[in-house]
Amino acid sequence: MAHTHHHHGLEALNETQKRVHRILCAAQNPLSAYEVLDKMRAKGAVTPPTVYRSLDKLIEKGLAHRLESLNAYVACKHPHHEHDMAAFAICERCGLVKEFTDTHISERLSHWSEDHAFSAKKVTVEIRGLCETCGQTSEAE
Repeated sequence: MAHTHHHHGLEALNETQKRVHRILCAAQNPLSAYEVLDKMRAKGAVTPPTVYRSLDKLIEKGLAHRLESLNAYVACKHPHHEHDMAAFAICERCGLVKEFTDTHISERLSHWSEDHAFSAKKVTVEIRGLCETCGQTSEAE
């Protein structure tokens, strides 16, 4: 039964990829590839291409996401199914990022895809604005 390891992709990762994943998991906010590289270098030499390849691998396995608008990476907080959509609310003031899934949005998108014979591979939704805390302080100013 070789097909079961597919779901917890962590076992299939090499040491570098595991380290990149740990760094993303430990981070409070999304990290740019450069920041990941920086943290990796604290524990020994590593080249940028290695880090980029590791990040790509994590994304491919659904263990991380790339936030296009920030050009930064986050560890995936909950396991997604193939067609699950990952949605992120990004605070433009404090940088807080909340990951959430919304079945309604997913369904609307898959209906659109079906209607237009579009085969969606991955969907990442990014909402930019102010988080609750920052939203409250901006009213008080």
